[in-house]
Amino acid sequence: MRSIGAHEVLVENPNHERHLWKASDEEIGHFLRVAAERILDLKRDPRIKYVSFFKDYGKNAGQEFAHPTSQITATMFVPRRVLYELRAGREYYLGKERCVFCDIIHQEERQGERVIEVRGDYLAMCPYAPRVPYETWILPRKHEAAFERTGLNRPGLRVNLAALLRRTLQRVRSVTEEFHAVLHTSPSSLHPSKNLGYWKTIDEDYHWHIEILPVIGGKAKPYTFKEVYYSPVSSETAVKQLRDARIEG
Repeated sequence: MRSIGAHEVLVENPNHERHLWKASDEEIGHFLRVAAERILDLKRDPRIKYVSFFKDYGKNAGQEFAHPTSQITATMFVPRRVLYELRAGREYYLGKERCVFCDIIHQEERQGERVIEVRGDYLAMCPYAPRVPYETWILPRKHEAAFERTGLNRPGLRVNLAALLRRTLQRVRSVTEEFHAVLHTSPSSLHPSKNLGYWKTIDEDYHWHIEILPVIGGKAKPYTFKEVYYSPVSSETAVKQLRDARIEG
C-alpha cells in the first residue's frame, strides 16, 4: 500500500516577532481562518482520514523555525489519542445521549475550581487528570465537532477564540516558555468509514478542543503506563497560578 499524506507549514504572522501571544486578536483570528481553510481543503481528499494542526515552541518541544509558524499534517489514519476520544465519546453518547465534553464543561463551570478564564463562547481550563503540569485546554462552550466550521463561518466567535488563545498562552508562558499546542478536531466526515461505528454520531458526540502541553525544564519526567500519567502539580494548584499570571490585553 502506498503511503499518502501531506505536511504543511503555516506562517502565523508576517512579522518575525509577532508570535500568537504577542499578535493582535485580529491577526490571530485571520490565522485561525487560514488554518480552518487548509483543514477543510485537505479533508476533501477521500484518502485522508485525519488532519492534525499543531504548534511546537521551544528547543525541548521540537521547534523547527524561529519565525512564528504552526504545522498541519494529513494522514490516512486517525491518531491513537483522538481514537480514544472518539470511542469514549460515542460510548458516553450511546448511554447518556449527550456529549461527554459538554458535560465536562458544564461541571467545570459549575464547580469553578479548574476554570482559568471564560471569553465569550470559549473556555480555558486545566483538565481534572493532567498528563503534564499546567496542562490546559481551550474548548467552545457550545457544542461543535469540527473546528473548521467555527474558523470559517463565525468571525465574531473567531475573535473571542483568538483573544482567549493569546491570553492563555501568555499565562502558560509565565510558567515555561516551551510548549506543545495541538488541535483535536473531528476526522473527515465527508468520507465516513463504512466499518467504524464512531463516524455515525460524530457530529453529536465529539467536541473539538485545543490542548496545550507545557514543557517544564528541570522537572522529572513522569512514569507512564498505557496512558496513565502522574503529575506533581494538581490542576487546582495550576489554575490558581495561571489565573494570577500577569497578561497583556
